Amino acid sequence: MRLKTLLCLSLVSILPACQMMEPHSEIAEQIDQEHEIAQKIADTCEQAGELANDEYDCEAADEGTIPITHPEEEVEVVIAPEPIPEDVEVLDVWQQVGQNLSFEFEDNQRIVSQRNWYLKHPSYMQRVAKRAKPFLYLIVERLKSQDMPMELALLPIVESAFDPFAYSHGRAAGMWQFVPATGKRFGMKQTWWYDGRRDVMASTDGAIAYLKYLNEMFDGNWLHALAAYNSGEGRVMRAIKKNKKAGKSTEYWALDLPKETRAYVPKLLALADILKNADTYAFKWPVIENIKVTEEVDVGSQIDLALAADMAGLTVEELHALNPGYNRWATDPEGPFKLLVPVDKVETFSQAIAATATKERLNWVRHKIKSGDSLLKLAHQYHTTTDIISQVNELKGNVIRAGEYLVIPVALKSLDFYSLSQEQRLADRQSKHKSGTYQVKHTVKSGDTMWDISRKYKVNMRSLAKWNGMAPTDMLRPGKELVVWLKGSKGTKTRADAVMRTLTYTVRGGDSLARIAQKFKVNVSDLVTWNQISTKKYLQPGQKLKIKVDVTRT
Repeated sequence: MRLKTLLCLSLVSILPACQMMEPHSEIAEQIDQEHEIAQKIADTCEQAGELANDEYDCEAADEGTIPITHPEEEVEVVIAPEPIPEDVEVLDVWQQVGQNLSFEFEDNQRIVSQRNWYLKHPSYMQRVAKRAKPFLYLIVERLKSQDMPMELALLPIVESAFDPFAYSHGRAAGMWQFVPATGKRFGMKQTWWYDGRRDVMASTDGAIAYLKYLNEMFDGNWLHALAAYNSGEGRVMRAIKKNKKAGKSTEYWALDLPKETRAYVPKLLALADILKNADTYAFKWPVIENIKVTEEVDVGSQIDLALAADMAGLTVEELHALNPGYNRWATDPEGPFKLLVPVDKVETFSQAIAATATKERLNWVRHKIKSGDSLLKLAHQYHTTTDIISQVNELKGNVIRAGEYLVIPVALKSLDFYSLSQEQRLADRQSKHKSGTYQVKHTVKSGDTMWDISRKYKVNMRSLAKWNGMAPTDMLRPGKELVVWLKGSKGTKTRADAVMRTLTYTVRGGDSLARIAQKFKVNVSDLVTWNQISTKKYLQPGQKLKIKVDVTRT
């Protein structure tokens, strides 16, 4: 009881109330969902690869987890090289991390297995370093200022491969992979405009706070704390109590934990070992200069990101890549107002901000209210929220009158200009497909799950989620429209309420590909693809053809 009291007191500045001695129900539920789905993926991997066509998917599923999804194309921000000061002794950030590692552990097979994977995939670390370069120095400095183990600088590799746009199970998002509830508990604001879980610095501060909390909870045992970061403190606490009751060791290696958590800590330790002994393993870590290359600037008020990018001498895409927490075309009107920019742009950007009045940082329209207008309708029309319209116009309720005027903030550019905004990311994601595929739209019905829909259309469940900007465990609302990409001709048309089935047709005398295609309302090119046949050869009576049809149309 005393421990709980002390923990509450230590967290009073972070949490409104001490509520975390028991596992958060959302976290526990989402983790269980992940394990269930991972098992389904693993099962398909044992079959002929019908649904699980990605080797990495299978490896991850075997560990009990859904692979992290990286939805965005890599955006490399051009940062002008700065000379490294003469007083900087360590020239590489990775080297600095490696020289300050403090965890002591004995090698074992679980660590060896993870270490071998990283050593066999050097290209993976190249991608990691590319993503980490704008942020790693700042993260290391934050860890140092909070007297945290330097091993934690490697945790974003395990969590997300240093991708701030990454998402996974349970709607976990960002570089540090926070689910919504835990993100809010540790200071990450989440609104229509902004998601602090993707904000690199805000989520780093939240991760440090959460890890400090877990370390205190588990009496300074960092392996227990890391396991709890992955699977929830309640699950680890129960595993410890179970072993105590049975008279068994309570060290991390002896605990009965989910597959994913059993692999999670060894991944971090394997990375630490490779970094500390890079020469022994002949492993070259991609160099990241040990110097600050980006800096936070507080602009003090809401600003259109296109305008901010112009002031900083960046493209909107580059600015958004450095500031992935912003969901829309502008910063949150209630803050935060901090923007991360390259250090060589800070002075020019700060001067431009100082010279621009608050009202000039947004574009405004004067809208004359028409009959049938509502705050919700106008919010959709101008891509803002009803609250913002109400606040700006000092409305006391939701009633607006035809003939009167409202002042509404709007984007300076067309929405497709804000390539990394939430709306544009989803639009781009739903429209992207490989050649030789066509789009089907599925309207979610009550009881539908991602797994059920993926089986119906014979597509990878993870791909289905990715096409629609979702995680495989996300709840599906009846009426929601999902995009599905199927193999076949681009010209193939399928209704949103299609019910697709694969039929076997026996060729009859006088049949031709054109006649069969017309009969089943499909394309000849699809028949050729499905059956791997040539249009130059005649069909033979008795020949079997595979046909994918919408049974509601035949």
